[in-house]
Amino acid sequence: MGTFYTPETLEKIQGEILSILDDFLAICREHHLEYYGIAGTGIGAIRHGGFIPWDDDIDLAMPRKDYEKLCRIVKKDYSDRYYMLNAKTSEEYPLMTARLCKRGTVFEEEVMKGVHCPFGIFLDLYPLDNVPDGKFARRKQAWTAWFFSKLMILRRIPRPTLAQSGLKAQLIYAVCGAVYRLMLAANMSPEYLRKRCEAECRRYEGKTTRKMAFLADTNPYWNTIDKENLYPLKKIPFEGRELDFPANIDAMLRFQYGDYMVMPPEDKRKTHTPYRLIFSDGTVGAGPEIQKAEHHGDTEEGRTSGTGLPEAGREQQRTGGFDATGGGSV
Repeated sequence: MGTFYTPETLEKIQGEILSILDDFLAICREHHLEYYGIAGTGIGAIRHGGFIPWDDDIDLAMPRKDYEKLCRIVKKDYSDRYYMLNAKTSEEYPLMTARLCKRGTVFEEEVMKGVHCPFGIFLDLYPLDNVPDGKFARRKQAWTAWFFSKLMILRRIPRPTLAQSGLKAQLIYAVCGAVYRLMLAANMSPEYLRKRCEAECRRYEGKTTRKMAFLADTNPYWNTIDKENLYPLKKIPFEGRELDFPANIDAMLRFQYGDYMVMPPEDKRKTHTPYRLIFSDGTVGAGPEIQKAEHHGDTEEGRTSGTGLPEAGREQQRTGGFDATGGGSV
């Protein structure tokens, strides 16, 4: 059971997201930026030819250099329509993902209550960084980046959403509270944590490696792409458009979700669950527009995430960890 959209509200959210996607694709074509659909967007494209029926976001990954260029282009040429929300543009934002948000909209999620950011209807963006070929070096980079990404979340959300309950949840909350107080006592600012995390993610920038990854996820190995299996990019229809996906998208999805062609049970489907929702035409979609239901469901497909943060996929949740965003996970 959960809080879900009425069909009318979901259709309107998806329409807003597609309008952002169209401009994103135009920017990528004009400036030769590389991107790939991942996670729930891959499942939706292959299984449904578009959105997963209950999905309320689109997940896109970009190599770091293309992502950084996109940030500059949006700020310079599209700031009248869009803004990039990330931990660099807004110190309150607790994630290493980024959101391309549409101006004039509001999309404030339950798991982000108390986080004072300009949350709007968005595309989810995952910058991919080079990871080393050596197993020890890769493990060191992965877990260091992961550790600081979790501190970033706790610094802004000391009581994150948990999948666990009972005594286990109480113990996790006690640890989270202790870590939060230690960070305050040590004067660890959100900006300090972001810089440490980003520096670790970008440690091998400019070096030749066989793989790249988004390390600040529930599991730092979850979104890893082998460059040899990435090309040629595969175009797959998505809501009347064609999106680029890794050549081995099927293998990636099966590694992450198992048999992703099987629809998850209704109690495993979830959405970002906004408590405040305003569309670009000024109409309000929160309150009575959002309903309690046993169907509809998650934004992305599947991993069992131990909490509720943004990850690139939640058709079913993954185990472990704490989350805080409803779209990118810890």
